[in-house]
Amino acid sequence: MTPMIPDVLDLHTHTIASGHAYNTIYEMAYSASQKGVQLLGISDHGPAMEGAASSFYFRASRRVPRSLYGIQLLFGAELNILDFDGKLDLDDESAAPLDYVIASLHVECIKPGSTEDHTAAYLGAMKNPRVMILGHPDDGTFASDYERIAYEAASQKVLIEMNEASFRPGTYRKNTFQNAKDLLLACRKYKTGIIVSSDAHIETDILQHKHALELLEEVEYPQEWIVNTSVEKALQSFSDRREYVKRR
Repeated sequence: MTPMIPDVLDLHTHTIASGHAYNTIYEMAYSASQKGVQLLGISDHGPAMEGAASSFYFRASRRVPRSLYGIQLLFGAELNILDFDGKLDLDDESAAPLDYVIASLHVECIKPGSTEDHTAAYLGAMKNPRVMILGHPDDGTFASDYERIAYEAASQKVLIEMNEASFRPGTYRKNTFQNAKDLLLACRKYKTGIIVSSDAHIETDILQHKHALELLEEVEYPQEWIVNTSVEKALQSFSDRREYVKRR
C-alpha cells in the first residue's frame, strides 16, 4: 500500500551530537533538501542519554541557522523524562533558545514502572511549557493509559507522535502496532493532533515514514489533524500550544 497522506516535514531527527547518530546538521539538512522536505527539525537527545551533548550545546543553539539549502530548519531537542513526575533533563535556561521539545521515555534514562507511573510521567511532562510533542508513546515498555494521554494532549495542544522507528522490522519497542492503534482510536475521539516522524539517526532515514503513514490510513485518521500535510499546519500547532500555555 502506498500512503496517500501528503508529507512535507520531519521534526524528529538526530545528529552526531546525540552520540549514536551519524551525520552533522548540514548533512542532514542537505539530504532533506534533496528529498523535498519543506521543514526539517533537528532534535538531538538530551544530556541524560549516554554520549549525548551537554546542556551548553542546546543553550548555544540560537546560533544555528533556521534555513539551510533552501528549506526551513527548526532546532529542538528530544528530552528524556527522568521520573514519574515528568521531570526533563534540561534546565529552563538551556532550553530557552529551542524551537520545540519532544518529551520521551527511554529505558536508558528511567526504569519502567506501572501503567499508572508511565501515564503520570507523560502528563507531568506536558506541564512543561516547552514540550510540543510526546515522543513514541506506543512503546509497550512504558505502556500507558492511552485514553487519558489522548484527552490531555488534545486539551493542552500537544502533538502525539507516530514514530516510524517503532514500526520498522526489528524494532526493540514492544507491542507498538497494537498500542499505536489503541492510541490513535483515542486520539480520533478527542481530535488530537498527530505528527509523523522518522526518528532518523542517519540521513538516509529522513522522511522515511511509510509504516506510520500506512497505519494512519488503516485507522482512517482524519488528515486535518495530521500536521505533516503542511508546514503552516505544523507551525500553527506550535503556536496553539504556546497560546494554551499563556492562558493556563
